[in-house]
Amino acid sequence: MMQLLRRDTLLAGLLFPALAMARALPTPVQVAGQPGPQDHDDPSRHPHLGMWVTADGGIRHELQPDGRYDEQRGNRRSAYQGRYWVKGDRIWYLDDTGFTADGHFRDGVFHHGGYVFHRPGRAPRP
Repeated sequence: MMQLLRRDTLLAGLLFPALAMARALPTPVQVAGQPGPQDHDDPSRHPHLGMWVTADGGIRHELQPDGRYDEQRGNRRSAYQGRYWVKGDRIWYLDDTGFTADGHFRDGVFHHGGYVFHRPGRAPRP
């Protein structure tokens, strides 16, 4: 029985690599310097919720009310996904792969990862 289980697990990993990869992802943890679950603004009510885009439209970054984000790069939907925390005008990320990042909001502009984001329709022309 044990050998059958191993063979099935290996076969599932070969046929469904995303499933095997999902099992290998690190467990989300509190990252030093980032606010914890009890020390951030309510994700369903902060003023930065919703869609943000780069001036050329190449990156679309959505902050969802459940504390998750979804980023589209070019034609690649959901290129990056994960959790985020906002406290005032600062934002911290923990990507589903374990990558961390941060950013800030200033004067209606979102700065993150070296990119500048605006609300759709409010971005200056490139």
